Amino acid sequence: MNSAPALIEDIRLLEEKLKTAKIPDDLHQKTNAMVERLVKFASSQGYSQEYDQVARYLDWIVSLPWEKRSEDILSLDHAKKILDVNHYGLNNIKERILEYISVANLKRNKQDPNSYFPKAPALLLVGLVGTGKTTMSFSIAQALGRQLGRIPMGGMGEALQLRGRSRAYPDAEPGQIMKVLRRVGYKNPVILLDEIDRVTDAAKSDIMGVMVELLDPEQNSKFLDHFIDYPFDLSEVLFIATANNTAGIATAVLDRLELIEMPSYTDEQKTIIGKKYLLPRAITASGLSNGDLVFEEDVWSAIVRPLGFDAGMRTLDRTINGICHKVAKSKVEGNFNKLVLSKDNLKQYLPSW
Repeated sequence: MNSAPALIEDIRLLEEKLKTAKIPDDLHQKTNAMVERLVKFASSQGYSQEYDQVARYLDWIVSLPWEKRSEDILSLDHAKKILDVNHYGLNNIKERILEYISVANLKRNKQDPNSYFPKAPALLLVGLVGTGKTTMSFSIAQALGRQLGRIPMGGMGEALQLRGRSRAYPDAEPGQIMKVLRRVGYKNPVILLDEIDRVTDAAKSDIMGVMVELLDPEQNSKFLDHFIDYPFDLSEVLFIATANNTAGIATAVLDRLELIEMPSYTDEQKTIIGKKYLLPRAITASGLSNGDLVFEEDVWSAIVRPLGFDAGMRTLDRTINGICHKVAKSKVEGNFNKLVLSKDNLKQYLPSW
């Protein structure tokens, strides 16, 4: 059990954090009163459950980025380079991100750059498994120079997981939104709401209600987490939601999202992506050198669909990685200096399904 002097020292350190933290003035007054309560707890009865709850709450308050922003990279050339390096095609979504950067540039130039913070759009990427929805979200964050936080929505069973639980309950904790903001350390990240069509049926209406508040530009500037119990401005967060289809998404949520369809890939597109993106990445990840493995042109038709039609890229990615792993093993065993993969030796290196 902590002694009173040790608790007083902990309180002093927390008080110092509160003095330097940039938090709203009225919240500052509230936290100062709570610090006084902590001192009384520590002086009279030492450590208690109530002391722990108050200290934990104050720790959350000083750790949230109430005013801390990352600086956006508002360069069209930088964004084009990042998006093109990471993704083949998908011109519609690339164009939308470039439009957002352009508008932000023009507005910032007309106002004080230090006081202008643009409201971010809310996007919904819809497509079959493996079509690049999640990886595109990472690329958008990289293109803008923002941190990215992911919230897995698949299987989410209650709205409190997003909004947090009131401190009146002993197991209270903040929701996923606040946890992401604390983790990334900025109030303007990209937040990925992954698989919003796969929340549980029992909690769907409640979760969709919270999502309306998250995504509505008229409401999300004062988002209320039950644990934090003070409005937080989410208007600068760029929300990207993903879904396999829109059937499980409430109409009110769809109305607040800009829907962008992620297309299925043709065999020709898969071949290009395999050559330019997947194979070089797999070679590097396997510890091979560029000259260790060469694919003959006619093997691509045999590996783009080893299991039949697949709308996305995951099977092809696994196949290429599996080939590279087998080649890496052969190289370590000293069986070759360079492998040219052809239809004659393809079966030897294809992964077993």
